[in-house]
Parts: sequence; structure tokens; C-alpha cells
Amino acid sequence: MSDAFTTQVLRVTTGSTETVHDLTRDCEAFLREAAAGRDGLLNLFVPHATAGIAILETGAGSDDDLLAALHTLLPADDRWQHRHGSPGHGRDHVLPAIVPPHATLPVIGGSLELGTWQSVCLVDTNVDNPDRKVRLSFLGG
Repeated sequence: MSDAFTTQVLRVTTGSTETVHDLTRDCEAFLREAAAGRDGLLNLFVPHATAGIAILETGAGSDDDLLAALHTLLPADDRWQHRHGSPGHGRDHVLPAIVPPHATLPVIGGSLELGTWQSVCLVDTNVDNPDRKVRLSFLGG
């Protein structure tokens, strides 16, 4: 495989509660080797039907606000047609339509080009599956 395209799979354990898991340091570590100072694009993809990738501020309450907003938009009750798993699990399968399972970010000089307060996060509301994979791919120029 050419060094123009490099990929790696992260394994993330999200636990038994809904979570916003910060992946920024993992992305930066991947880019130190994969980008090696070059410009390009970082793509993240979550191959799960019940998780997504979000770019948002963490640590100041925005991550909890996101989970609260998702509870308002997607209540964990019996309204969902998809009914296996924990009560309200059908909502987890709607999540990727709101928080997509992918993101593509600019890389300049080997570093993520994020805003001051932005972080790259895995959003997981599925308490039935704590083991997640996140594919990081760098396409360099």
C-alpha cells in the first residue's frame, strides 16, 4: 500500500452507559506516524449501526448536553419498531442519521486542523455493545 493512504482500526470500550468518548489524542497519535508532517485528510468511520462521530467541545458540559439533546430527540421508550435489546434500543439505530458514522477532517503539516475548542468524539448510546471499532484513514498529498 502506498504511503499516500494509511489506515488503522482503534478498539474502544465505551462501557455500560451512554457516552461521548474523546478520540482526539488517538487521531493525533495516528497522524504523527501516518501523515509524517504532510497535508491531507483524516477520515474516521465507525462500522456500527448504533454509533456516530461528532466534532464538538468536551469537558465544559457540551458532551453531556449532546447526550441530553439526543434523549429529547430520541427517547428511550417503546415507540420504536426496532425492539430487540434494552428498552428503547431502537433509538440507537436512528442515531447515525443524526450523528453520522463518519467525519473527514483537514490535516495541515501533519496536524489536525481543529478549532480551539473542537474535539473528535465517538458518540455511543448503545449500552448493549461496549466494544467499538473506529477506522482512521489518512489520505496524504
